[in-house]
Amino acid sequence: MKTYYYEKTTDDVVNSAQQDFALPDDYQILPTSLPSRIWNKIARILATGFGWIYSRGFLHVHVVGKEKLQQIHNQGYFVYGNHTQPMGDVFTPLTVFPIKNFYAIAGQANWGIPFIGKHLVRYGGLPVGNDIKQSIKLIKAIQTIISDKKGVVLIYPEAHVWPYYTQIRPFDETSMHFPVSLNAPSFTATSTYRKSKLFKRPKITVYIDGPFYPNKNLSKKQAQKNLYEQIWKSLTSRAKLSNYNYYNYEKTTRNKK
Repeated sequence: MKTYYYEKTTDDVVNSAQQDFALPDDYQILPTSLPSRIWNKIARILATGFGWIYSRGFLHVHVVGKEKLQQIHNQGYFVYGNHTQPMGDVFTPLTVFPIKNFYAIAGQANWGIPFIGKHLVRYGGLPVGNDIKQSIKLIKAIQTIISDKKGVVLIYPEAHVWPYYTQIRPFDETSMHFPVSLNAPSFTATSTYRKSKLFKRPKITVYIDGPFYPNKNLSKKQAQKNLYEQIWKSLTSRAKLSNYNYYNYEKTTRNKK
């Protein structure tokens, strides 16, 4: 069994080929030109097709609770998930949520991944800003997606991917900033792992829960805390359904990776 060593639960145990990749300040997040919009649609269709083959055929993903998404009509929403699949967390959501206006917040290192970063992530990813100017651009893009486009924004609040990890790593209450600020509903998508009778890799079941709404009677900080508690409870309760550790994680004071 492969072992990942870590010092803190915020450690990045998997590094991409260009971990220090950074986008220029003039990077356009949402496609505006006609060629960009056309490729946007094509890229989403191709990625979704691959997603069905990869997530269902290779990872053996089963989704429970997808019908809960139908409670939201003509309104944008957020999704919070545990980050446990390097590629699966990119493609599996495309088989669960509407692909037309689906986006995921991600670190800029993902744009440095060969081919995927250039041709796919750029049309479905929302890059975390490295400075104030880029952060403002991200905020404006999310506002547009949720309000004008009535889209879906996926957030992995744990930030770094830990392959096949079966617990929920701590994350900050500020992760609830966007749904509270935009008064938008949220769902959780929790990946769980159970031993397979047919395959070496565990069976993956993704549970969809929600919607969870911000409490408008509270202050912004209190509303973030309240929503955080709902999201945390949902993720951690579902994570307890995992019964198989495909990889081992060992805490150490010395980085052995």
